[in-house]
Amino acid sequence: MPAPSSAPVAPQRQALLHQARRLSRLPEASWLNQEVARRLSAKLEMILVQPRQWLDWGAFLGGGASEVQNRYPQSRRWIVEPLPELIERSRAQWRAQATKTWWAPWRREAEPIVSADATETAPWGDQGIQMLWANMALHAHPDLPALLKQWHGILAVDGFLMCSGLGPDTARELRQLYRELGWPLPTIDFIDMHDLGDALVEAGFADPVMDMERITLTWANAEDMLAEWRTWGGNVAQGRAAGWRTPRWHARLTEALTQGLKRPDGRLGLTIELVYGHAFKPAPRLPLAAETRVSLTDMKAMIKHGTPKT
Repeated sequence: MPAPSSAPVAPQRQALLHQARRLSRLPEASWLNQEVARRLSAKLEMILVQPRQWLDWGAFLGGGASEVQNRYPQSRRWIVEPLPELIERSRAQWRAQATKTWWAPWRREAEPIVSADATETAPWGDQGIQMLWANMALHAHPDLPALLKQWHGILAVDGFLMCSGLGPDTARELRQLYRELGWPLPTIDFIDMHDLGDALVEAGFADPVMDMERITLTWANAEDMLAEWRTWGGNVAQGRAAGWRTPRWHARLTEALTQGLKRPDGRLGLTIELVYGHAFKPAPRLPLAAETRVSLTDMKAMIKHGTPKT
């Protein structure tokens, strides 16, 4: 097995789709994603912009709708989901929430859910969204640079992105254990916050602010640990082992986890690194050239925000 790379490894696309479909059958977003959403929403206190509209990217699995809606109760929420199965789960959640309001019988809002492939013709129009919220989405896409550019295109000028995901120290104990056993990769190599900041600038964002924290989660036994992991997702690394696992292998895994991840208190522990980022979309900049072509949308933005620096 080749030595693990220090650079982020892109998830395998089909494996991601398989895991997303499986996770769409959960009763709700995982505890971990809901906790990260709570921590990410606390960082909104530093931002003075009050969005008129905001986009909840990967809403069902992200699990942060209530956190943002409590902070921006007057803001219109839109939802983007990558798969039909997740669209249906977000649709059910939205309809259940809509029927709880006292004005529901008299007010009928258009359904706010959009496919990830249909954002170019999305109902929020050319003006863009003032905030894009993407909780625990950074490690759940096979092409992060392309995703960041898509987010940049959706945002309005002066709009901002709030995003989070897993960092490179996540499951470091598990990766070490797999290396010692000679097993293939158990996870992708998650992106470092400094690399994420560079990627945001490359995608056109300005003033990125990155943050990270490490937490340690513990479980009483290996079966409880594995059950929790299944609510987070599955192995989508390019070098993962192919095919079904046997009961014999599962028994060997639980024994290895019990022995390799045991802490002094007898519980099994795992490090989770959380990476947070936010950045703004600046007004377009005109390149220095003998002839410059500018889209109508960019021209309106430059007029509204003043002449940009070149």
